Amino acid sequence: MNPQYALEGLNFFMADVQAGIGPFLGVFLQAQGWHPEAIGTVMTLGGIAGMLATSPAGALVDATHHKRGIIVIAGVMTTLASLVLWFSHGYWIVAASQICTAVTGAALGPAVAGVTLGIVREKGFDRQFGRNQVANHAGNVVGAALSGWLGWRYGFGAVFVLAGVFGILTVIATLLIRRDAIDHDSARGLGGTASNEHEHEHASGFRVLLTCRPLLLLAAALAMFHLGNAAMLPLYGLAVVAAHQGDPSAFTAQTIVVAQLVMVAAAYFANRLIQRIGYWGVMLITFLALPVRGVVAAMFITAWGVWPVQALDGIGAGLQSVAVPALVVRLLQGTGRVNVGQGVVMTVQGLGAALSPALGGVLAQHFGYASAFLVLGAVSTGSLALWLLFGKTLKQACGLRRDVTHESRLAI
Repeated sequence: MNPQYALEGLNFFMADVQAGIGPFLGVFLQAQGWHPEAIGTVMTLGGIAGMLATSPAGALVDATHHKRGIIVIAGVMTTLASLVLWFSHGYWIVAASQICTAVTGAALGPAVAGVTLGIVREKGFDRQFGRNQVANHAGNVVGAALSGWLGWRYGFGAVFVLAGVFGILTVIATLLIRRDAIDHDSARGLGGTASNEHEHEHASGFRVLLTCRPLLLLAAALAMFHLGNAAMLPLYGLAVVAAHQGDPSAFTAQTIVVAQLVMVAAAYFANRLIQRIGYWGVMLITFLALPVRGVVAAMFITAWGVWPVQALDGIGAGLQSVAVPALVVRLLQGTGRVNVGQGVVMTVQGLGAALSPALGGVLAQHFGYASAFLVLGAVSTGSLALWLLFGKTLKQACGLRRDVTHESRLAI
């Protein structure tokens, strides 16, 4: 099989595996008698674990030639961690499951990015990663739709069975990628740029990550974005179900499907939009979408409100899913630390995502769902302010030609 087709198949099936049972966790635990604050706290524990694991996972991807093995092991462990929830609903069992899901899931992002870069090299990365994300969001649509229908028809147990099936298919798709199709130097961002042992040794240092100011600004902006964004989907599902506006499984599936359909379109057009207005402009659009989403979510806690609320999520997350990894590759190309760079960005944005469910859960329980959405939307304006404040520096970095040397990038 063409390795690019197998890669897209991997991204399709991985969509239902990477986050475990994802947004269904909230309504599943709510059905077991859990309160919003407890649900938010246990999700935060998983988020923190994933945040701490992402940078080491990226470093491992850079260092190893067994990238396919990382994906296989992570996919199997994530699936098993999700399945255990069906048999036990105790707080510490659920917490352990979320921690395991987050830690193993943290390896999937850098590993898939590394494999993609190793197959298509830097020149083809933007286009191929866009295709990966189209497949990934399409997988989310199919997984969520099947989960919603199966959950409504047969109960939550069917959702767990589906997660197991997707886990098996993820492993099969990974093994269909030929081992010799991956150039491991290109996969870590070296390609033909490092011609001797000394240069490889220099590339192994972490100093480049701390001296690349645009990378740190990107990570900080994403952290504030995800602090406001991560809790909105599960909270909106809880709010509508609590208001008796929909069936838990069916409505949660609807929230995912609407967002993911928009993400498919956003990911498909992301590369063209990047070529037209640049990375900086694309990221600005994503940061503008979230505050508006918070206001709309607060105003319309109804079954039909899912359409505008999740469409805005789809625009922001869909564009970021392509623009962020591609921008990291551009900033760190030639350093040999592309995947650990991906991991660092994921770690910092994961800090915001990890704290978001706890913040949203406390706000929802003590001040109501509408207030929670407004506060989460307001918090996210920090990313917009940072992106505009350092606009000159970021525009220069995001608009670099690919033939600019690594030294000039670090001098920005």
